[in-house]
Amino acid sequence: MIKYRLPLLILLLWWHSANGQVAIDSTAVFEVGGIKQVVNLKGNNRSNPILLFLHGGPGNSVMHYAQLFTARLQEHFLVVQWDQRDVGKTLALNRSPVPLSVRLFEQDTRSIIDTLLRRFNRSKLYLAGHSWGTHLGFYIARNAPELLHAYIAICPMISQLESEKIILDLMKDKATKESNTEAMKELAMVKIPFETGTQLYIHRKWLLRYMGSNAKITKAQVERWAPTWLKLFNEASRENLQASTPEIRCPIYFFVGRRDYQTNSRITENYFQTLTAPKKELFWFERSAHSLPTSEPDKLQKIIIEKVLE
Repeated sequence: MIKYRLPLLILLLWWHSANGQVAIDSTAVFEVGGIKQVVNLKGNNRSNPILLFLHGGPGNSVMHYAQLFTARLQEHFLVVQWDQRDVGKTLALNRSPVPLSVRLFEQDTRSIIDTLLRRFNRSKLYLAGHSWGTHLGFYIARNAPELLHAYIAICPMISQLESEKIILDLMKDKATKESNTEAMKELAMVKIPFETGTQLYIHRKWLLRYMGSNAKITKAQVERWAPTWLKLFNEASRENLQASTPEIRCPIYFFVGRRDYQTNSRITENYFQTLTAPKKELFWFERSAHSLPTSEPDKLQKIIIEKVLE
């Protein structure tokens, strides 16, 4: 292994002498939006196309488990994971010196893309977003489609306020039919948009049960998250892409969990039907709810390699 040290950039490279390819497994620190922001880059050949993942949340780094849903992709792409502002390894280096806003994260996303393209001398990259990350991805696809080979929207936020209201009404109806007094009492406290972390916790607790999920969520977790992220999440949730974004001028692919009620799959399907794009496809993941990348990682990677990669 050959080790190079550069200012704010640590690259670990190894050579495949049989075919001259250079693999990359690196952590880099970019100066973006006035702070240091961390990206991780992995791939069997650094000359392969770049695939940037935008994680969900907001506030949910996936660097520590991204290998689960990117190992095969690394054979065909230079896969980039980015810890967004006030998240994960970026937070460990520095906090945002300015208040968080959707606009700030949109600007960061554009700057990260510009930096990657410049560093690797590319004109375009592939972009994938999950959940909250899709809001940032749609911003790029709408405003800078010339930078994208394609955009992959995984469990996308299309009209999140509508989605939250739909599932809240369904859960209330289910609780009433089952005479579940605990659920009826708690769900009656929830307002959309969410006013407190407690309201979000109640909503997600009963949503997980409604979906038959084994995932666990605690009130303490959500109430720690809410002071930093709830306002930002509500801000992003107000957008309705059917109204704001009827057209995308780059290829776009939707990966949708059949059992996803959190970012309602029916809303996504309706948006897909009306969206104008040079190329569009929707792929259903029958065994998945909202955590699609980790519930069906093999299928996700197979479709990206076989259907999305040009």
